[in-house]
Amino acid sequence: MEALYMLIGFSLVVAVGFLCAFFWAVRSGQFNDKYTPAVRMLFNDDETNPKEKNN
Repeated sequence: MEALYMLIGFSLVVAVGFLCAFFWAVRSGQFNDKYTPAVRMLFNDDETNPKEKNN
């Protein structure tokens, strides 16, 4: 039974850690770009790899 209490405590510590990481990501602006993911497939990838142009 003591192991169950230890596992519950450990899971709460991990959950709080993930919650803190989520709030840190929101504050640092990780989720601010709402436009680019919608049009990412429309971008031209030819400019990103110039070695393929020469062949």
